[in-house]
Amino acid sequence: MEENKRKGAKSQKDVSDSILEQLNNGLIESANLTEWLCIDHVSLIKNVLPTAYQEDCINSIEDLKSKSVMSMIKSIGDVLCISSKQKNDKKLFDQLKTHKSDSVRCWAAYIIGSDKEISLYKKLELIQPFAADSHFGVREISWMAVREDIDENLDIAIPILQIWSKSDNPNIRRFSSESIRPNGVWCRKIDKLKANPEIALPILQNLKSDISKYVQDSVANWLNDASKTKPEFVTALCRKWGQESPTKETDYIIRRALRSLKK
Repeated sequence: MEENKRKGAKSQKDVSDSILEQLNNGLIESANLTEWLCIDHVSLIKNVLPTAYQEDCINSIEDLKSKSVMSMIKSIGDVLCISSKQKNDKKLFDQLKTHKSDSVRCWAAYIIGSDKEISLYKKLELIQPFAADSHFGVREISWMAVREDIDENLDIAIPILQIWSKSDNPNIRRFSSESIRPNGVWCRKIDKLKANPEIALPILQNLKSDISKYVQDSVANWLNDASKTKPEFVTALCRKWGQESPTKETDYIIRRALRSLKK
């Protein structure tokens, strides 16, 4: 998909009725976080999903204690995963994963994450197109959808993500580090990596001088997370990288990685 070039509104009150109608009908992608957050997922369900799935998805949203965008997307994905299996519907996921609406593609990502019958290896294989998606929201949801499985199967995940860290696609390289950040954002922490950050070295080492700022920020944030529990590890690694990779990219990562320790 082509990167969305439309500029979005800076605040939700400035999102025009026309744009909001198109978003809620699944006709366009959200242009920024503001638009992404103002989408009415109940309306989107009614306008996009087959009738047989609508009631269960809407009820799942109504039952949520906290109706955040993140919780609604996950809830819809959970319901669609279960319901499509019960109906033996093999077409639904294929229809949703390439939908024009980024929010609908986010639902599809959580269908993968919610599936208890497939291995982490298969989940990562299926989630990779979402990790490479042109839309920022889909890319974020992609790693959140499988983070629990990654946390529970780090020994399987690390070798796979090490391969991803060498991808030609910066979005996939970024997934390899962002998905295993010790603390992360809006997600569960990975205690094993908080206690033993060296487990992720096969991935981090490949990204220490990445040419993409998108990837550089992820690696720096990874190390900043780790500095909260293992400051000596981060300090030593940054010193090592500074000596073996004296590039502007590595220097940027190091400065950002040490920001909390230098306060």
